[in-house]
Amino acid sequence: MSGKRAAQGSGTIRKKTVTRSGKEYTYWEARVTTGRDPGTGKQIQRSFSGKTQKEVREKMQAAAVAVDQGTYQDPSSLTVGEWMDTWTREYLGDVKPHTVASYKGQVKNHIKPALGSVKLQALTAPQIQKFYNGLKKDGMRVPKRDKDGKPVKKDGKAVYENIPMSAKSIKNIHGVLHKALHQAVECGYIRFNPAGACKLPRVEKKELHPLDEREITAFLEEIKGHRFETLYTVTLFTGMREGEALGLKWDRVDFQRGTILIDQQLHHEKGAGGQYSFASLKNDKARIITPAPWVMELLKHHRAAQTEQRLKAGSLWENSGLVFTDELGRHLKEFTVYRRFKGVVEAIGRPDARFHDLRHSYAVAAIRAGDDIKTVQGNLGHATAAFTLDVYGHVTDQMKQASAQRMETFIKDVLNL
Repeated sequence: MSGKRAAQGSGTIRKKTVTRSGKEYTYWEARVTTGRDPGTGKQIQRSFSGKTQKEVREKMQAAAVAVDQGTYQDPSSLTVGEWMDTWTREYLGDVKPHTVASYKGQVKNHIKPALGSVKLQALTAPQIQKFYNGLKKDGMRVPKRDKDGKPVKKDGKAVYENIPMSAKSIKNIHGVLHKALHQAVECGYIRFNPAGACKLPRVEKKELHPLDEREITAFLEEIKGHRFETLYTVTLFTGMREGEALGLKWDRVDFQRGTILIDQQLHHEKGAGGQYSFASLKNDKARIITPAPWVMELLKHHRAAQTEQRLKAGSLWENSGLVFTDELGRHLKEFTVYRRFKGVVEAIGRPDARFHDLRHSYAVAAIRAGDDIKTVQGNLGHATAAFTLDVYGHVTDQMKQASAQRMETFIKDVLNL
C-alpha cells in the first residue's frame, strides 16, 4: 500500500465558502482522524465547523487529546444520558457543591428517564418540548407523605402519587438541560442547541402573604416559651433566610457594634439521607446587618440560656459555635424547624404561611416603617434594588396611594373644600 496513513488524532483545518440564497458565507472546518474502520481499514474522520480558525482548532485539539487518551466517543453513538453523565462529572468544577447536587438530581430524576436513551445527535426540539409538556400535564411521581412528612406505606411498600410540576420547576430542569447541551455544542458534538427552540410555561409571580401587624402580634404571643421562640423571632425581625439563620455562628454576632455578619448558610441536600453542610450565600455576597437593639438583647439572653444548656449537657455538648442548636449543641434540622413552625401558624389561623413568609413580613414592615429600598435590599441580601422593588413593589404602590389620599385631605383642608 503506497502513501502515508494519517495517524489517529491528526487533523487538518481549512477555510470554506458556500453560497446560500445568493449570499456567500465563510466559515472554518477542521477534520480529525478518530480511528479506522475494522473491516475496510479506511479512516474514520470527524469534522468540526466554526466562525473562526481558533474555534475549530480548539475543538479539533480537544478531540485529538481524547483519541490519544482512549476516551474519545463518536458523537453518533453518544446518548443524551451518557452526555449528561459526562457533563455533570467533568464540566461543573466551578459550580457550588449544593448546586451540583441539584443539577445531578434533575438529571437523575427527570432528564435521563425521559431522554436518556435518545442519541445526542438525534435529539430534537419537539422531543424536548414534549418532555416539558408532559412534566406540566402529568407532574412527577413522588413518594406520598403524611402530615408529619413521613413516607406513606401500604403492605410494606411505598405509596406514590403524581404531583403537578410548577412552571418554575420546569424552568429549572430546562436550565440544566440547556447548559449541558450548550456545552455539547462547544465540544462539537452537536451543531446547535435544540433546547433553545423550546417554549416554557409562563412562571406566575406568586402573591406574597406576609403576616400583618395583628398576625405578628398573635404569632409572637403563640411562640412564648416555644423551643424555637428566639429563632422565629430573630428571623422575623432581621429578614434572614432560614438557612442563614440556621447557619449563624456566635463569632458573626458583634454585640459591641450591634451588628451581625451573614456570610454562610446551612444547606441540606434534598432527598432521603441528604447531608447537611455549610455553604456560601445564594449570591455569594456576605452582608452585615444592624438589627434593632431589642433583637441584639434577645440574642444576649439566648446566649446565656445556651451556656446553661451546655453546662447541663457536659461532655455530650458539641461545640458547633452555632447560635441556634438542639439540646446537645448540634445544628437544627430543617424539617423539625418547619414542622413546629407550621403548628404555630395553624394556631393563629394562618395555616398557609411558610417559614419564608417571616422574611417577607420583615421586608414589608421595614418598607412601611420608612426604610428606603436600597437599605431593605442590603438587609435582605438581594443582588439589586431592582429585584427588591420587583418583589415588594406592591407595598410601595400602596404607600403611594395612601400618600395621595393624605395629600388629598390636606388640599381640601387648605382650600376649605
